[in-house]
Amino acid sequence: MLVLGVDPGLTRCGVGVVEGVAGRPLTLRGVGVVRTPVDAELGDRLVAVEAGIERWLDEYRPEVVAVERVFSQHNVRTVMGTAQASAVAMLCAARRGIPVALHTPSEVKAAVTGTGRADKAQVGAMVTRLLRLDAPPKPADAADALALAICHIWRAPAQNRLQQAVALHTASRTPARPAPGTAGRTATAPKGRTS
Repeated sequence: MLVLGVDPGLTRCGVGVVEGVAGRPLTLRGVGVVRTPVDAELGDRLVAVEAGIERWLDEYRPEVVAVERVFSQHNVRTVMGTAQASAVAMLCAARRGIPVALHTPSEVKAAVTGTGRADKAQVGAMVTRLLRLDAPPKPADAADALALAICHIWRAPAQNRLQQAVALHTASRTPARPAPGTAGRTATAPKGRTS
């Protein structure tokens, strides 16, 4: 599985591509940051984020895009920028028909480090170890993007099995619907015949 992880942000949008399957060694394919100038107009910054993500999609052609799920913070301005960049990443993927998976920060931290309360240094250290790198990717946004991709690769098989089980359970509990045009009718024996 080839996954593009996106750590959304307006000033620095982390991007990282990881290839692999759960239970096997993972391979780093690319890592970087899409940057926008803080003094540019919002619309121009969003266009720059879009262009950057499109370049990554063109170059690596991932099977899935894993994006950090935006959560409420105290700084509304930061949340808005993160949400806008996140939406751009989802739009770019959807336009190409690439599935998008959303993962919360604590889910990613737990998958990569074993605890949902890990700090950025711990995430960077584990990403370095898991991908057999010489040093943690810089800035932290790049390491976070790789952590998102790793999280998705490791969690996707279990999530798929869970979704299939839920779908089977739901299908088995759904009553059969009558054929169109037969609702309200009852079966009767033809006249003149007795059983």
